Amino acid sequence: MIRLLQPDWLWALTLLPLVVLWRGRRGPVAAVEYSDVSLAREIARRTRSRIGGIAALLPIMAAALMIVGLARPQRTHSRTEVTKHGIDIVLGLDVSGSMQALDFKVDNTRVNRIAVVKSVVARFIDQRPNDRIGLVAFAGSPYLVSPLTLDHDWLQQNLERVDVASADDGTAIGSAIAAAVNHLRTTAAKSKVVILLTDGVNNSGKIPPLAAAEAARALGVKVYTIGVGVRGKAPIPVRDRAGNIHVVMAEVDVDEQTLQAVANETGGQFYRATDTDSLQKIYEQINRYETSAQTVERFEHVEELYSWTLFPALGLLGLWVLLQHTRYRRLP
Repeated sequence: MIRLLQPDWLWALTLLPLVVLWRGRRGPVAAVEYSDVSLAREIARRTRSRIGGIAALLPIMAAALMIVGLARPQRTHSRTEVTKHGIDIVLGLDVSGSMQALDFKVDNTRVNRIAVVKSVVARFIDQRPNDRIGLVAFAGSPYLVSPLTLDHDWLQQNLERVDVASADDGTAIGSAIAAAVNHLRTTAAKSKVVILLTDGVNNSGKIPPLAAAEAARALGVKVYTIGVGVRGKAPIPVRDRAGNIHVVMAEVDVDEQTLQAVANETGGQFYRATDTDSLQKIYEQINRYETSAQTVERFEHVEELYSWTLFPALGLLGLWVLLQHTRYRRLP
């Protein structure tokens, strides 16, 4: 890229046309006086005479080049290196049967919890392009949906296939935390995070949630916990023996105390989401908290170009002086 370090000098270029006009009106001082200009008319029509007029412009052209040189033209070669240190994140997603509860709304339409959670999580993934993200789903036991990956398109495809568990129902919160932490155990990332979302109480699995939290703290893993769903009763679709689906109001419960203790133990935070907007804001807040470190190094090499105008200007002045004393020398 070419730039001018002192571009204000270019204003002086506007004076050069005025100098040319002033010299043209005033005219040069006569070297020889004739009684009749017709004697010199033929000489004035010759090419040599015209070239002599062009030669008179040489100092003007030299002045223009010198002014451009004073503006300090420079050529810059710049390079920016960005080093990003991403965060390894494992998303823990409850897929127990209670995630079918219809207590969330999207555009005033009742939607089950799992559909809303998947859409919010998908948006969260899109906002973390530089982080490796994995996904663990759990009901009565946890299973790995996606290992840590930067291929977020593939991760989104796997997220889309996640659905509520048709068998092995239950809520194994402790086992899910342990599975997520174990997946982060061998990574070299400086920051490791688990974001666990559930709508129930730990009632399955062999690992208590607080024991899993202690292991997470020992391994430097921060756990954010999210309790999702309304308090009290929620409409839940159930299938009868004939295969027909009915919506019934069922009691729902989230173990907020345990989720709070898990977050406190690991240096994370606990959140409660009772509707779509609050769930979206929770993931947005976590996104702001867990920012990726970024180091920017900028290298710039500057090459001065004033010599490109200075030397041609000196050449034009030298040529003008040479012509003035040889080919177009004026008589005394």
